[in-house]
Amino acid sequence: MAINEDREEHDTFTPPYLHLISAFLAMEPPDVMISLARECGGGFIGDRVQSFIWNGCICEAMKIGLCQGPYLRRVLKKLIAEIESERGVVLDELYEHYAYIMASSKDDNSAEGKSKIVKKISFLFPDDCAKLLSCPKSKKLEVSLQCSLNLLEGDTGCSIWPSSLYLAEFVLSFPELFFNKSCLEVGSGVGLLGVCLAHVKASSIILSDGDLSTLVNMRQNVESNLMHSNTNVPEVNKDPTMVQCVHLPWESATETELRNYAPDIVLGADVIYDPVCLPHLVRVLSILLKGSTPYDADKSRMANQSTATCSGRSFPFLDPCPVAYIAYVIRNLETYNCFLRLTEEANLCVTDMTEAMQPVDLLPYAKSYERSRVRIFSIAYL
Repeated sequence: MAINEDREEHDTFTPPYLHLISAFLAMEPPDVMISLARECGGGFIGDRVQSFIWNGCICEAMKIGLCQGPYLRRVLKKLIAEIESERGVVLDELYEHYAYIMASSKDDNSAEGKSKIVKKISFLFPDDCAKLLSCPKSKKLEVSLQCSLNLLEGDTGCSIWPSSLYLAEFVLSFPELFFNKSCLEVGSGVGLLGVCLAHVKASSIILSDGDLSTLVNMRQNVESNLMHSNTNVPEVNKDPTMVQCVHLPWESATETELRNYAPDIVLGADVIYDPVCLPHLVRVLSILLKGSTPYDADKSRMANQSTATCSGRSFPFLDPCPVAYIAYVIRNLETYNCFLRLTEEANLCVTDMTEAMQPVDLLPYAKSYERSRVRIFSIAYL
């Protein structure tokens, strides 16, 4: 019996159980949770899997305040229906907690009215990534983010978009590109990338957004993660003061202000969305990428090449700094073509790096992510 218990405890730290709890903390849709639960049970959601969902997911999440009622209600409703449809026996604790949530929601509707939730994103490093500079000893990097519950309210800046997840995977997969570099992100949203850049030891990090309420939320996320992080990676910069969160509306940012930032690397996720905003975005990128002298560019190119050689990896589309990396889901071809036209007029060279530099899949449990739809581009001044 002791052997079985040890095996069960061990399994909770490896796939598919690790994927199940990671999906729960990241608030993946109920269908994803059911799919992962079936994977844990070999196609059937039996007692052992249900017990893990209760003890390993729900109870653990409640201990750290990450178990939001409306989400849990949807998951439990779907879970109970799936088990009953197969004539299975539902764990008493799951039934009782579902009944408790239903009763609580009738008595108190405030939970439904909350506009913010907290998601914990777990980047899971495969065993063959152990030598990556960004890989923790635990092979897991967790980032807790307060974000928006309802996109219809227009609070898109406080949401986690697929492109931001992809760009975070890109940073963690190619830490050599960002090590000891000054980085500026446009449209930083919830601040996920800032935490990842600090993890790979960028020399300075500037996160920016044009919305003040988004900026407040971003700053809280950065401070919370960097002050309470435990990454098991030596010398990770955990000082929240080294990450600046600045108000930077593209349409009103002055050339002097932008030149003063002088970043080595500019980043952006899903910033190509509104044709009206594109001229302002391209102007900002053009000024930021034109900022360094030829001497600085040559120096950056040499630094990049030595880093690549030292890491034992080659980067075929590596541009000299300053360079921008933009992750984007092409939802509207007309908008995308408008962006390409504007960048060409601004003497910016756009290169699709998606196939040549694919990041490691660090979010294997995030089935709603659809990473295959995301493209990543490098942009450099001609």
